Amino acid sequence: MDWLLNLPVPWMALVILGFVYLGTAVIYQVVNRLAVGERAKAFKAISPGMLPPLAVVFGLLVGFLAAQIWSDADRAATAVTHEASDLRASVLLSEQFPGPTEARFRDLIRDHIQTAVTQEWPAMAQHNVTLAIVPTALADALRLALSLDPRTPGQAIAQRELVGALQNALDARRQRIVLSGSQVNGTKWCTLLVTAGLMLVAIAMVHSDNPLANRIILTIFATGVAVAFLLIAAHSRPFTGDISVRPTVLLHVMPETQRVTR
Repeated sequence: MDWLLNLPVPWMALVILGFVYLGTAVIYQVVNRLAVGERAKAFKAISPGMLPPLAVVFGLLVGFLAAQIWSDADRAATAVTHEASDLRASVLLSEQFPGPTEARFRDLIRDHIQTAVTQEWPAMAQHNVTLAIVPTALADALRLALSLDPRTPGQAIAQRELVGALQNALDARRQRIVLSGSQVNGTKWCTLLVTAGLMLVAIAMVHSDNPLANRIILTIFATGVAVAFLLIAAHSRPFTGDISVRPTVLLHVMPETQRVTR
């Protein structure tokens, strides 16, 4: 489904509406052709009371999936915000070590952000990033922080806080990479599709004796199904698609190149 999830939302909506309407039209035609003779009487004998329970089951499935994807998106956005905050804190703390050391810290953090934006984000969108990939620039910054030789009490405190901020940034990066792998799996999609299909078949059978009313009700319900599918598809992966977590916050904290002063 990568091609669908990477479409802009308007195009995604058109594709999903097209598929749902096409499937609904097929169901309507099949039921209409079968609704003759004894089968027509059998279809008419189906109680309309079965429709509300099916609609409730479909609504519950949509609600559960929506809660999952929105929770994943919120956690992904929080992880990116925490990473940006910790990187900014690292830049500020590095000012306690002026000169080449501060400039080196700024370069490493800038390199890390550039790598995250240009390499990791596209890879996360395709589920191609794993925790085995070491963020070289951030790891070098942490090693540099551990190797510092503080000469004043203020520098000692700054070194301790700097190490903590870099460790927190690494942890936030790990969280966003883990969350980049979250998605609505095939079993959940199939369950949702089958439930929607059963609902459409039941509607077509119950109203098979009134073609106009049948088409109107099927169109209304099919539109609701398509909207639900669009909602889930557009948010199904935190870092994929038109509605996804962007690296904007990281770019906002990217340090500028600093001239080294001695």
